[in-house]
This record gives sequence, structure tokens and C-alpha cells, in this order.
Amino acid sequence: MAVITKITTQQKNTDRFNIFMDYGKGEEYAFSVDSDVLIKFQLKKGMEIDDFSFLEIQHQDSIRKAYNMAINYLARRMRSEKEIKDYLTQKDIEEPIINEVLHKLFAFKFINDEEFALSYVRTQMNTTDKGPDLVRTELKEKGIKEGYISLALAEYSLELQVEKATKISLKLYKKYSKDSQRIMKQKIEQLLLRKGYSFDIIQIAISEALTDKEPDEEMEAIRFQGEKAHRKYCKYSGFEYDQKMKQALYRKGFSMDIIEKYIAEIEKS
Repeated sequence: MAVITKITTQQKNTDRFNIFMDYGKGEEYAFSVDSDVLIKFQLKKGMEIDDFSFLEIQHQDSIRKAYNMAINYLARRMRSEKEIKDYLTQKDIEEPIINEVLHKLFAFKFINDEEFALSYVRTQMNTTDKGPDLVRTELKEKGIKEGYISLALAEYSLELQVEKATKISLKLYKKYSKDSQRIMKQKIEQLLLRKGYSFDIIQIAISEALTDKEPDEEMEAIRFQGEKAHRKYCKYSGFEYDQKMKQALYRKGFSMDIIEKYIAEIEKS
């Protein structure tokens, strides 16, 4: 057995204590412990510690250090159980220690995946333009069970989904004003799908946000796209030029009627 000869407070962390012991060859530094571990084992000068007690003290101190890491991680925002487990794993904490920490966090109600899911959905609804499908995917990645996800997403009303998707559509309508009506709708649909909105919501949003372009607007768009196509195919002439221009503009989503009108326009100029 070894005897504790001195206990000092660490200068940089006053919640940890250095333990000095005599192993029969004089006093030397042995280990450090958290204040809670110091109190739990009632460590004091003159106390004898056998090998088993030493291992138990070290084990409990490892749990305490990992627990403090988790608390600091939680201090920034709410975390899911999986997020905490992944964080501690990245810090090279052993699985048995992580399980002990999670047990303590659950006991003190510092982690609750059901409450986390509700809070996460509310935050995404109020601060982002993400749709429910994208939020669902993110919650799955954070290890939240499907039941909790469905319960939380029930707060994301259809009305709010349509409102957000419509607002996005209106912004994109201006951004893609130089595209044909068909291509514009395709681009908006694709972006809304990536943002996590369902096809049904997307169709409602587009119908509310986008009215058919006026003939002058569509003509302006084909002129814009036509100028780019002309720069590419101006080395051709006659029938070959007409065909290449028509094919390029058709791929851009313009109808044959407006393409014919545009080709006739540039041939007169």
C-alpha cells in the first residue's frame, strides 16, 4: 500500500487536485482527481490506498472528466444523445466511460431526444427556409428516433410550408427571369426539393407564386438566350444555322411558336 502525503490544488484548474504519495521511497506525484472524486473517496493526507482502490479512483475520475466534457459541449446548445456520444468518441473516451456519462446526463435530464427534436424543428421553422423533409433527414443524422421526429414535425403546419416555399419561389422567379417558363419551373422545383419540400407543396407554391409570363417577358427571355446561342452558332448560315438555333432554344424550354417568332425577328434585323 501507498500513503497520501500531500494534496494540492492545481493552479490552472482549481476543481482538480494533485495527489502526492509515498511508495516507500519518499514522496512523489501520483495522480490528479476532480473535486467530486476527492470528496467521494474522502481522500486526505495519511490515507492508505491499495491497488484496487487506486483503479476505482482512476475509473471514477475518468468518468468525471468525460462528464465535464459533455457538460461543456451541452453548454453551447441542446444536443442529441448521438451527438454527445460521437463527440466523446472523437475525444478518445472509451465506450464504458461514455455509457456511464450518458446515464448520468439522462438522470439529471440534461439530454432528452424528444425535447431536442421539438426544439430543433421549431428553430429550423423559425430561422431557416428548410422544408420538413430536410429537417427529418438532419434529425435522423443526429440519431433521433422516427417516433420523436414525426411528433416534432407535426408542428410544421402545411400553411407554413406553403408560405415558405412560395416566398422562395418568388425570389427564384426574379433570379431566373431570363429562362423560359418551363426551365424556370424546373429549376424552382429542383431547388425546393433539395430544401426538403414535398412535391405537393411545391406545386401549390409554384402555382401561387408564378403566373404565366406575359408574351413580352417570354420574348425578352428568348432574346437573352438567343444571343448566347447566336455567339456559338454564328459561324453557320442558312438552314444549318436555323436548325442549330432552334434545337438550342428548344432545349432551353421555349415553345416552337416563340422560337419561330424569334428566328424570324433576327433574320429581319
